[in-house]
Amino acid sequence: MNRRLWGFLAGGLLVALLLAGVVSNFASPHPDGLDSSLRQGCTLDADGEIIGGSCPAQQEKEHEIGGPLADYGIAGIDNDFLSTGLSGVLGVLLTFGVAGGAFWLVRRRGTPASSQG
Repeated sequence: MNRRLWGFLAGGLLVALLLAGVVSNFASPHPDGLDSSLRQGCTLDADGEIIGGSCPAQQEKEHEIGGPLADYGIAGIDNDFLSTGLSGVLGVLLTFGVAGGAFWLVRRRGTPASSQG
């Protein structure tokens, strides 16, 4: 790979890590479109908790499996800012690692260029 491509990949990784580690903490606390549509028909209190009505969101449950990265944080870290930032950074690194490995495997399995003399 040439230097220009490595620079592009490193720059992209750096931007993704900054967004995941810092900017993710400033994301809106309000429900996204899917959550909002699932809450239609319910009555909510000031904290956004369902207190009445009828909507699909009443059927939601806590994570049955849980896990170290459940609910956009890292289990065991009490500081919400740090927990959210670290989980974002870990997610970016895992995604880059898996995607990089997949591209590497696909490239290695590709047919070699035939040399014509």
